[in-house]
Amino acid sequence: MLLKVALYFCNIKLYKFVELIIAIMSRSFKEALEHRRSYYHITNSSPIPDEELRGILEFGLQHVPSAFNSQSTRIVLLLGENHKKLWMITKEILRQRVASADAFARTEAKIDTSFAAGYGTVLFFENMAVVKKLQASFPTYKDRFPVWAQQTSAMHQQAIWSMLEDVGFGASLQHYNPLIDKKVEEEWGINPDWELIAQMPFGVPLQLPENKADSSLEDKLIVFD
Repeated sequence: MLLKVALYFCNIKLYKFVELIIAIMSRSFKEALEHRRSYYHITNSSPIPDEELRGILEFGLQHVPSAFNSQSTRIVLLLGENHKKLWMITKEILRQRVASADAFARTEAKIDTSFAAGYGTVLFFENMAVVKKLQASFPTYKDRFPVWAQQTSAMHQQAIWSMLEDVGFGASLQHYNPLIDKKVEEEWGINPDWELIAQMPFGVPLQLPENKADSSLEDKLIVFD
């Protein structure tokens, strides 16, 4: 009897899980933008082959625009043990900086359950050699190119985040740089000209995030007609 009850509840959870994935994968691009959220309850499974995952990143790199067509964004995809290693490195660095054991315990739990528990992590970089070359070529805009590089990275983050969600992943965007920059560069042999901008852990979501409160559009948009 207990076995039957357990199987019954497992089937309910499985049904809800499948229902969640179908709901995500049936969205249009506009709906993907609307529903793009930060997922902190993710698993280390994937709804697509790794080759298709690579294709998403390649598509973003090829088609997302950049200032002066600089194409300065660089991406590193960490899967399997490399993904886990990133978050182990992050934990060890934070362990040395957090004031108390209790505070670190909360930090460790968040990293373990919300980031390391996922299927992989996308690292977003900007190639500063490209930025410096543009600064030298167009001195009038010298001070703006680092800003535009950040904007270029942000567009790639948004596009890739939405595409990951569109195929059934949940993701979040993290910023443990510059604390982890040196270790990341050493561990994976990253070009020193590449500046780490953000980390995006992802995996199949276990549940939908809570509704978010949106502020009024009245102060955000001005139209002159």
